[in-house]
Amino acid sequence: MDSSHPTENDPAEQPAGTASCFPATSPELDALVREIIARVADKWTMLVLEILEEHGVVRFTRLGKMVHGISQKMLTKTLRQMESDGLVLRTIHPVIPPHVEYALTGLGHSLSAAFCGVWIWAETHQEEIFAARRRFQNRS
Repeated sequence: MDSSHPTENDPAEQPAGTASCFPATSPELDALVREIIARVADKWTMLVLEILEEHGVVRFTRLGKMVHGISQKMLTKTLRQMESDGLVLRTIHPVIPPHVEYALTGLGHSLSAAFCGVWIWAETHQEEIFAARRRFQNRS
């Protein structure tokens, strides 16, 4: 198995007395996880995910205004990628002029919940992180 993290099935790769939170996986699953991380852990996807989680259904133009600093081209690219991964649902309303709305799918909501853990972790450990950064800067 080609994996970058220790697995429960390979105790030689783990420190004594520890268990990995990463289950043993197949090379296909490892590749999928790496691909998903590369796609969703970028700045724009995370911001779009957060806005759609907080606001529900959002029109394209409003979303562009809410994601500060994103170009229309990058917003389009980000939303298309999220749609292709099943994270957002795109609805086109046939009115003049037409308008497009985006909303998270169930899969998108579940990803949002998973990333919520990162925010909770950061909030819980922010003082430790800031202290470590200060120690590192003072060392340099």
